[in-house]
Amino acid sequence: MGKQGVIVVAGGTGSRMGTTESKQYLMLGDKPILIHTLLTFQQVEEIDSIVLVVGQGDEDRCHAYMDRYGLAKVVRIVTGGTERQHSVHRGLRHLPDEIEWVLVHDAVRPFVSRQDILRCLAKAKQTGAAVLAVPVKDTIKKIGAEGAIESTPDRRSLWAIQTPQAFRLSALAQAYEKAEADGFVGTDDAMLVERMGQTVYVVEGSYANIKITTPEDLGWAEWYVQSGRGEIEL
Repeated sequence: MGKQGVIVVAGGTGSRMGTTESKQYLMLGDKPILIHTLLTFQQVEEIDSIVLVVGQGDEDRCHAYMDRYGLAKVVRIVTGGTERQHSVHRGLRHLPDEIEWVLVHDAVRPFVSRQDILRCLAKAKQTGAAVLAVPVKDTIKKIGAEGAIESTPDRRSLWAIQTPQAFRLSALAQAYEKAEADGFVGTDDAMLVERMGQTVYVVEGSYANIKITTPEDLGWAEWYVQSGRGEIEL
């Protein structure tokens, strides 16, 4: 039976956070955000390998983190590209040969639960492709160029997409090769697979699985950890 791998994408910057330090390396409690994320996948028995994709110049400190925090499942640390899509593509090329199923996850989503990881993976194995998502809580408006409301989509059909996103590795690799050949840049991994005509299914996740990109996000995350709700499951 094929094994399961994870690509953790950690090539972002601190632009929206307003910091010189990249957001994935900011401290959350007693550890960098990135380490919270990696430890979650490290502790999921069903995950066999992790490929970490980082920004240029961050390789050495990440190698030091692997030793310090005992992240034995991280088999490669890869230098990413200019866009997230390029970074994931590089990560795909460095997964071990025995990997059949792959999850792609943002380094700055440290609160994804083991249960949701496994549910997303199980759905992908059943259907070929699956993503975590949550129903949109707010009313969404489509706005025109002049700022006027053009329409109000039915909220019941709208979901906010998260990570991890899970796929058969061969299908995701093919989708990435096709996107590169076409010069197409998508907003997430599922979009590239959808371009290939494959259906991607949603698995309802948790609103706690936030992407930490702004100071407000970090403040919420610090409260979440201090309250004990964000503790890593052992």
